[in-house]
Amino acid sequence: MSEEIVFDEQDAINFILRFIPEEDRKGLSEDDVQYVLDVIYDFYESKGLIEDDDETTDAAEIDEEEMLAYARKAVKKDHMPITDTQLQLIIEGEYEYGVLIGIYSEEE
Repeated sequence: MSEEIVFDEQDAINFILRFIPEEDRKGLSEDDVQYVLDVIYDFYESKGLIEDDDETTDAAEIDEEEMLAYARKAVKKDHMPITDTQLQLIIEGEYEYGVLIGIYSEEE
């Protein structure tokens, strides 16, 4: 039996905000980070990487450029006050948080 991995959104938001350099955090709120996390989740769902029971599929390959383009489009469409640098750092922070808690494994 494997231990269940729990993605805690507030923990992830706190981790991501600490992960982003101070100069890039200016103007960035917890709600902005939550928004990007929701967009990432939507991306995973649109690619069939999340099952109906909220479990992720095993060893999925994620196209980072495609995810970033998807997130850029959402940010622009929703007129979010998130810079491209902030967007990239939030996505990177989400990945690092996922590695930390065991959702993702670092690429070899």
